Amino acid sequence: MVGGARKPDKAVIRDALGVGVAVGLSGFAFGVTSAGAGLTLLQTCVLSLLVFTGASQFALVGALAGGGNPFTAAAGAFFLGARNAFYGLRLSQLLALPRAVKPVAAQWVIDETTAVALAQPDRRSARIGFTVTGLTLYVLWNLTTLLGALGAEALGDTAAWGLDAAGPAVFLALLAPMLRTATERATAGIAVVLGLGLLPVLPAGVPVLVAALAAPAVLWFQGRRAQERGKATDDAPHDDAPHDKAATDSEAAR
Repeated sequence: MVGGARKPDKAVIRDALGVGVAVGLSGFAFGVTSAGAGLTLLQTCVLSLLVFTGASQFALVGALAGGGNPFTAAAGAFFLGARNAFYGLRLSQLLALPRAVKPVAAQWVIDETTAVALAQPDRRSARIGFTVTGLTLYVLWNLTTLLGALGAEALGDTAAWGLDAAGPAVFLALLAPMLRTATERATAGIAVVLGLGLLPVLPAGVPVLVAALAAPAVLWFQGRRAQERGKATDDAPHDDAPHDKAATDSEAAR
């Protein structure tokens, strides 16, 4: 948290509501995509109620829509959702919630609630931002998921309406703002190349798992470059010796 004057509660609530409403409406696209993938209304709603992490939900139904094995699809969704565990470690220290509240709060540990909480200048504001964002987003996401699934059932074939593109579009919209550094952009680029390149030759859902190798590959490459730069610095000629000799000669002259 950044030190400074405490942020007014109204300002925190306003910002949190903005994030919650903006992202919560995307649940409609998930409902449409899930119904188009063949999931029932109940299955679609249960996913939003229990999983509640957009990227993982879209990855799961996308793999199923492509005819992927359910276990493979679930594995891909799991790896995408694993980042929330790391968010939880940071938020646990930041929010310092009572033990009885933590199981409920854990359900709301996602990208948006983490971003809003970490942006606050003090613990009180962080708690308000986390709670308002989580509550707003959870209610809207599940409500719009229901509406999207009902709408998809009423429309029939979602592909005929072009609604099958809604899921990937929303997924990219959620992902793009997170790519702030060159490392993140390189990782995303390699993952896209791996995923699309292997899509025609591997079963549905498997390219997503292979694309996850982009992260360790980029980190390994960066580590090698850092080692090479360090080695080049160590091997570079040093001009300390001439200076030392001149100092010695000057001392002897005295």
